[in-house]
Amino acid sequence: MAKVVGLRCLRCSSCFGVRDYVSDCPKCRNEAPSNLVVEYDGTQAHSRSRPSGADRGLWRYGDILPVSINEAISLGEGGTPLHRLSAFGKHLGLEGLFGKDETRSPTWSFKDRLACVAVSTAKKMGAPAVVSSSTGNAGAAVAAYAAKANLPCIIFTASGVIGPLQTQMRVYGARVVSLARKESRWPLMRYAVDHFGWFPTSPFFGPVVGSNPYGIEGYKTLAYEVVEALNWRVPDCCVLPVCYGDALIGMWRGFTEMLALGWIDRMPRMMAAEVYGSLGAALRDGGDVLPDMPMTHDTLAKSTTATRSTFQALYVLRKSGGCTATVSNEAILEYQQKLARLEGLYVEPASAGAIAAVAQFKAAGQIRADETVVTLLTASGLKDPQATAAAQGELRTEDGDVESVFSHLREAVPAAFRS
Repeated sequence: MAKVVGLRCLRCSSCFGVRDYVSDCPKCRNEAPSNLVVEYDGTQAHSRSRPSGADRGLWRYGDILPVSINEAISLGEGGTPLHRLSAFGKHLGLEGLFGKDETRSPTWSFKDRLACVAVSTAKKMGAPAVVSSSTGNAGAAVAAYAAKANLPCIIFTASGVIGPLQTQMRVYGARVVSLARKESRWPLMRYAVDHFGWFPTSPFFGPVVGSNPYGIEGYKTLAYEVVEALNWRVPDCCVLPVCYGDALIGMWRGFTEMLALGWIDRMPRMMAAEVYGSLGAALRDGGDVLPDMPMTHDTLAKSTTATRSTFQALYVLRKSGGCTATVSNEAILEYQQKLARLEGLYVEPASAGAIAAVAQFKAAGQIRADETVVTLLTASGLKDPQATAAAQGELRTEDGDVESVFSHLREAVPAAFRS
């Protein structure tokens, strides 16, 4: 376990107490709201050996996390595969395209890394309950880990939340409160945090600056696992679907730590797939305040619906020399299907958005054919199968007649009938 000495503002570097995770930086609030990040005593930056042995999982890198393995509330998270996407890479003209497959996580999404460390921290700090504002993966993940920790879990969600995700939240025993107005969630969370001391795992005030800084530390392990899987080589760029940029800053912190340890000799470019273009506008126009973009359409990528991103995401893109791409519903469905048919991987729409962004970056010359590219496959497509099913159309029902069935199959799948 790394020793936590406080929380530090990402923007101005002001330092605050270890329990100031319920706030943004008060010094930056009126100028450019900024999240806090966990500050350690520096011992984790001392020279140490790379891990060895057969054990896999998030706690393989437990010495860079704010809780010890003995304090961990674990469901076997981490250690997910890094697939070489050979067929899909060939389709895009990329020699080294990889997908970090978080669909294999305990609740089938990358949010398990955040929930694991956040709930472990809540338990360590003696919180009476954990609370989340979520319409998707974050709520499902924290509900599962709270169940494992025997902590009450309350999730404020919005009416119309995707059915499978609501079911998943509730099956773990979380008390799910559905609200008619989405914006009602944050004042209720704020009240719970202030009056009852519940531990927040998600944003609960605006403008949003990011999730709980302790939980974000779980995302550092994505960077460690990617580099180890590549035989300690750094990818040239990492492409993530981005809402508030929690995984983006988490991975960046992981790469930064490995650079300080001498495990790697350079940093990757971090790239973002977004829906409404807030980060792209901020990169173009300059300054630290991100614009709130118009919601021009209802996106299929429900986990990346924010019209305004965060300073932490902008910070990483600038530091790494990265860029953004906006992705449409049409592109999301196209690349969700292509990834499934070429690689056998069925991912949620937000993940497909990142794959669509890779295609855009390659077409624009922002990614070269010979570069190593890692994209984050954030969650299983079974989290939100409705959009996929709608695009497939009705399934034809046959009467069982041999001649009719195989006649239709010959038209639909001619390759299966080659002699």
